[in-house]
Amino acid sequence: MKIRTAMLPALLALLLASGAASAQSSPSSSPTPAAATLPDWDKLTPQQRETLIAPLRDRWNSDPQARERMLEHGRRWQNMTPQQREQARKGARRFEDMNPEQRERAKALFSQMRDMTPEQREQLREKWQKMTPEQRKAWMDQHPPRERHGPPLPPPER
Repeated sequence: MKIRTAMLPALLALLLASGAASAQSSPSSSPTPAAATLPDWDKLTPQQRETLIAPLRDRWNSDPQARERMLEHGRRWQNMTPQQREQARKGARRFEDMNPEQRERAKALFSQMRDMTPEQREQLREKWQKMTPEQRKAWMDQHPPRERHGPPLPPPER
């Protein structure tokens, strides 16, 4: 089970869901044979449930300032459609695979796109795709990522 409390990459994926981001879709992976044999949540043993929940509990207890954000992320996740959840997972995996410079670029874009209307996001997406690497760097220098509330959460385990 992958509980992703650091939703920045997932939200970025949702914001960039159209255009180039969705064009990079990869073939869907089928569950591994071992995953297919694991039971539904209700049939897990108490030890299996504890194994899954322990990392989230540790993050919750270690950073009280992040609790509200973590709870809001959980609420948003519950309101997503299965397609939105899958797009968020893909975005999170893409973010995890980025080098530090690419992550900073993604954070800067997300920070700016957070308060935009869908039309404004589309305009920025089109403008970004036409920029040269030098223009993108200049844009990032002019639009640094906003400070987050609380320290960043550790990346989820894969």
